[in-house]
Amino acid sequence: MHVPYTVEQDETGWWCAHAPLPGGGANGEGQTPEEAVADLRQALDGWFAEFGVPEELTVTVPDVA
Repeated sequence: MHVPYTVEQDETGWWCAHAPLPGGGANGEGQTPEEAVADLRQALDGWFAEFGVPEELTVTVPDVA
């Protein structure tokens, strides 16, 4: 599954990653872009465990006869 996200550096030098999801989204932060994305992945794991995978992110495969 691919979850779209953005990564930006804030005014203090920290990197922030954000994935927009229904009801707000999930965020991660770190001293490098890679740390921010890794933190975001952990946040997404928790979000999906609590709320489930949003319908917008599920992939449906059509039946092939």
